[in-house]
Amino acid sequence: MTTTFVVEAMGAANAVVKWEKKSRHANKEVRSVNDSDTDGGNDSATDDRALLVSCEPDESEKLFAITEVTEMGRMVSIFFNGFGQSLFYIAMCLYLYGDLAIYATALPVSLRTVACTVPAPNVTQNESSAPCWYGVDSVNRINAYRIFLAGFVIILTPFTFFNVQKTKYLQIMTSLLRWMAFTTMIVFASMKLASGKVRTSVPVAEFSGLPSLVGSCVYAFMCHHSLPSLITPIQPKSSLYRIMALDFILILIFYALLGFTGLFAFDNLQSLYTLNFDVSETANIEFFHYFLQLFPVFTLCTSFPIIAITLRNNLRALFRRTDPPSTCDRLFFPLLAVIPPVIIAFTTDDVTFLVNITGSYAGAMIQYVVPATLVLCARKETIFTFGQFVPNVHSSPFRNRWWAYIVLFWAYVCIILVTANHIINKK
Repeated sequence: MTTTFVVEAMGAANAVVKWEKKSRHANKEVRSVNDSDTDGGNDSATDDRALLVSCEPDESEKLFAITEVTEMGRMVSIFFNGFGQSLFYIAMCLYLYGDLAIYATALPVSLRTVACTVPAPNVTQNESSAPCWYGVDSVNRINAYRIFLAGFVIILTPFTFFNVQKTKYLQIMTSLLRWMAFTTMIVFASMKLASGKVRTSVPVAEFSGLPSLVGSCVYAFMCHHSLPSLITPIQPKSSLYRIMALDFILILIFYALLGFTGLFAFDNLQSLYTLNFDVSETANIEFFHYFLQLFPVFTLCTSFPIIAITLRNNLRALFRRTDPPSTCDRLFFPLLAVIPPVIIAFTTDDVTFLVNITGSYAGAMIQYVVPATLVLCARKETIFTFGQFVPNVHSSPFRNRWWAYIVLFWAYVCIILVTANHIINKK
């Protein structure tokens, strides 16, 4: 539902941008013809703008066609006031900070799992005092984690000071690795179930898992900030919503297979699902064992610099730094983007906790609150600019404004329940 809200807002933003360009061009022509009649011509064009659009049937489709990439930040600047823009960038920055903290935690956790040679069948991630290597008592698991984290920071954070362009092949490679890893995990978990090793005592529901559920659901289906770049090149767009629906159904089926096979195949699930697949769980094939253990390393190493650069740019937008970056800006904003998540990663190696907090709060704002408020403001702006009877060809199937209010209410309920659960668990 919320993705259709974003697409509708994209259509409205394209219409507003095109109309502003058309109006500026018309004003220049009027001035060049008769400077003395400029004021009157502008008033007439302004008064009749809705009439002009409504009188030309094809004009509406051309105006609302999504032909120009309008990123979330640009749509927010068109439809939100200054306060709304600030709230959006705050939510986006918090979400990206959480993303970077999760990435900075998951990668060294994976490296530690592969590198540590001391078998610890009863040791969990949180038992940090357990030894990591034989004969090296001074380096326990948390120290090994921090060593890998330091190496990760030294190698990848310098990319934050630059711009990353032409990531097409990098993204294709990352997508292939993800599909390969997901398929491998489903196959090996299904093989374990087929061999009769089925977990029998599975609780129907646990209220304590609510933050993990909300946070994971947000992360599983979060794509809203990427929709403008994904959807704009698609041609034709007449079946866009059907394609999106099929896409989400496919994703849901894939996640269901991944989740339910893991739920019944393993007694104690690790916070990083890939860590459940030791050599014995991969049919004693070491390649798949190491591939799954190191899968977060392969993918997160490519994603971390891109997300850090995105956060850097959003921080500049939050502080209203629209001028070309000075030397101070080139140093300050990259450091501001990288230092907080690295500090968080040094203080905890609990990936589940970070997913709960980031997904339940900042993620809920980006996935639920921003699309709903964006489409409401976009509809108001298009009625004001083009009139009530000019249709948006990319209007959401959920046209009634109450659908947007239901999404806002759902976000409110999720945040309240998650917060209450955190308070109860602390007590």
